[in-house]
Amino acid sequence: MTIADILGYAAAIGTTGAFVPQAYKVFRTKKTEDLSLGTFSLLCSGIILWIIYGFIVNALPIILANSITFAMTFYILLIKIRNG
Repeated sequence: MTIADILGYAAAIGTTGAFVPQAYKVFRTKKTEDLSLGTFSLLCSGIILWIIYGFIVNALPIILANSITFAMTFYILLIKIRNG
């Protein structure tokens, strides 16, 4: 494992971990009134592009982190849409 890989995994843990509290709160409360539909829509789109980029450059940290982040962000987006 290279220094670049270690940095990539460390960054992945940090950025992905940042979404855990929000996803957990939405899961627990099902409340999304204060969350922006536009922000989470754009974020999901950007994350998908990061995943595609990760595959193109064969960067496992980018693929893994963004796949996990996408799952949490997409869940929040779905609840936001369902709640209107």
